[in-house]
Amino acid sequence: MRPTADLPAALEERPPSPLQEIHDEALARVGVRLVLKRDDLVHPDLPGNKWRKLRLNLAAAVESGGQALLTFGGAYSNHLRATAAAGRMLGLATVGVVRGDELAGRPLNPSLARAAADGMRLHFVTRAAYRRKTDPDFLAGLEERFGAFHLVPEGGSNALAVLGCVDLGRELRGHADVVAVACGTGGTLAGLAAGLDDGRRAIGFPVLKGGGFLADDIARLQAEAFGGPRGDWSLDTRFHCGGYARVTPRLRAFAEEFGRLHGLTPDLTYVAKMLLGVRTLAEEGAFAPGTRVAAVITG
Repeated sequence: MRPTADLPAALEERPPSPLQEIHDEALARVGVRLVLKRDDLVHPDLPGNKWRKLRLNLAAAVESGGQALLTFGGAYSNHLRATAAAGRMLGLATVGVVRGDELAGRPLNPSLARAAADGMRLHFVTRAAYRRKTDPDFLAGLEERFGAFHLVPEGGSNALAVLGCVDLGRELRGHADVVAVACGTGGTLAGLAAGLDDGRRAIGFPVLKGGGFLADDIARLQAEAFGGPRGDWSLDTRFHCGGYARVTPRLRAFAEEFGRLHGLTPDLTYVAKMLLGVRTLAEEGAFAPGTRVAAVITG
């Protein structure tokens, strides 16, 4: 497939996503204001950080001559869904390398079914093989199987993705003292922190158990994108709730309560964990009275 004629419109920058201030009684009691950065509304097909992380990668793929997009993800990867949707919009073939060969031949879950419906070829590999996703020999084998491709890393996180997320921080200038975001691979936090006002800080909430390793990944991504560290950021690794896609009764109850109170039920994999972290930090006194906290709703 070749890129479509409306390519510039498909890749153009989007207006800033909306800000929605809400009254959260638990935060109000300690003098903290909460604003939701509704990045889930930034693009109809590529919500939130997926649009920001993919936009420059998509432009690079098109500039390379319209090669297929190949990327990696787990069985419930939002990134795979977004990449498949982007390929459909741009007329680019897409290949998704999926962790877990035990999934091959089974009925597709909603995430993978949506990716397949958008034209993505799904290639299931063992978990051991998946860990080789950056190995040149492994990538050469994929190229032999699928032909030349433009590689987008797992979660879309690379230097181009980080540069695409800088605007998220810039859009929050003057609106927040602290910005909270869920972290899967760290690319969004790396760019977001770089775009904030001086004196403002970002907190990332890893959704994987043992997510402290992301600190090294974020530092590496900032070095690749900017040549060195940018912005004031930190990680709080306490709110993974058992690991990626794991849900505890406490998390489920919190998400349901948040939905009843504010008309937005956060997804349990990412956003709910971040919001639970924000509320807990506020109750622990981590934010001075009068602090404006912006929580990024990534999907």
